[in-house]
Amino acid sequence: MKRITPLLAAMFGSSLLGVTAHAQDEYRIVDEPLELTIQMNHARYPVYDEEWPVEKEASALTGISLKNDTVGANMRTDENSGKTEALNLMLASGNIPDIVGSSRLKDFVNQYGPEGAFVPLNDLIEEHAPNIKAFLDERPEVRSAISAADGNMYYIPYLPDGKYGRAYFIRYDWLDTLGLDMPETVEEVEEVLRAFKTQDPNGNGEADEVPYFARQWPELIRLVTLWDGRSSGSDTYHDFYVDDGEIKHPYAGEGYRDGISNLARWYEEGLVDAEVFTRGSSAREYLLSENLGGMTHDWFASTSGYNRLSDSIEGFSFKAFAPPASVSGKRIEEHRRIPIKPDGWAIGHTNEHPVETIKYFDFYFTEKGRRLANFGAEGVQYDMIDGEPVFKDEVLNSDQPVNAQLWGVGAQLQARGFFQDYNYEKQWSNEFALEGIALYDEGDYLIDQFLGVAFTADEQKIYDRYWPSIRDYMLERQQGWILGNGDVMADWDDYMETINDMGLDDVLAVMNSAYKRQYD
Repeated sequence: MKRITPLLAAMFGSSLLGVTAHAQDEYRIVDEPLELTIQMNHARYPVYDEEWPVEKEASALTGISLKNDTVGANMRTDENSGKTEALNLMLASGNIPDIVGSSRLKDFVNQYGPEGAFVPLNDLIEEHAPNIKAFLDERPEVRSAISAADGNMYYIPYLPDGKYGRAYFIRYDWLDTLGLDMPETVEEVEEVLRAFKTQDPNGNGEADEVPYFARQWPELIRLVTLWDGRSSGSDTYHDFYVDDGEIKHPYAGEGYRDGISNLARWYEEGLVDAEVFTRGSSAREYLLSENLGGMTHDWFASTSGYNRLSDSIEGFSFKAFAPPASVSGKRIEEHRRIPIKPDGWAIGHTNEHPVETIKYFDFYFTEKGRRLANFGAEGVQYDMIDGEPVFKDEVLNSDQPVNAQLWGVGAQLQARGFFQDYNYEKQWSNEFALEGIALYDEGDYLIDQFLGVAFTADEQKIYDRYWPSIRDYMLERQQGWILGNGDVMADWDDYMETINDMGLDDVLAVMNSAYKRQYD
């Protein structure tokens, strides 16, 4: 019988006591301990921590330990910058670790994998990763989405679980106070926002209410869907979208134009937060806790949590409501959890143990490995009850968010390739969030998402040459129009001519070429 050392047993308390000899044999990859180096860059964990309990338990089970070798650990790695810079720095250093895990990894490995920087995974998965293979066989769209232009897969992605992300939220108590019905159409939403602005629903005698607010300003642009426009095709802001098998960009559509025109009017009339572009992530916390905010579009779980304010604000009720019907009568929820993220991990070309590494990747697609990646260490973060992992009370009732606690022990790492289990989030979603999700599920409002493309080298050059400047111009005009610097209706023809002169047609051509190659 293989024995767990006293040090490990003490470190994990009861978490490793359940790792029996049979379990260790079942998941053991190597006879002798093997160390692999890893680069890990992500906003929430800029380096790989060798002391994470998840790492320790995975090592005890598989015999493989990961050793941090992160380049660019002190660089900014937020959603829009940093991670690519850190990856480029790693590449320039000439030191590619055995494993490279990062946010926004997909485009990087699909560019440099075919050039030899990363190991193609197709044959390794077919021969040595039965659990990953079974997942990809069941979900062929994932295989297509993560494949590079040469047909090879170069990374194992982080795969979110669950369908729902954001929803429309509104102050139910303010509606009751003003005797208003739940808005069902875009016209009724406007009437409600105007009433919130002018009829003092918070009852303090001041016209201080902020009818619509957003933590991320693109959630204001999301409202163009109410005029049959689009703001994005995926869970990434400003992304391309698929329309009847063709790639388009939302900021070149007439519905978008009409939406921006109306949002500019709403902004001028004070129906939208005057600081929507500058207030930032504190908007929800401040405006709700001060009894000022009326409506937003934000995440189910975290936003529903603000109903705790009913302890200090009498009658406070901020809950999800169904997407309002657009001007043509369509009800859609544009945002949903994308099934595949561009985050995950890959095998560096100097890795001398690619078979053992792909088996290690495969471990996280086993029942035990997936549970470890999602819930942390058994007996520490969760207990098994009736065959299901259930978070301990001290985890659920901590002042620290559950997901932050899990990052702190090495679970829920998006720079690890694993399949998320939505039950981890469901356990800390309150009844208001679950009620809202049921409402959206009943209405079937979600629409399909664009899963991305992989360019050839020539396609990438065209995209890189034209798209960044086009995108910057689109966003500059977008904010300018809403703030009153120009009139989108009057400026539209010149705007379209400008973005086409800047190369939009060329960008769409390579996007569609890549899309048809990848998904047809």
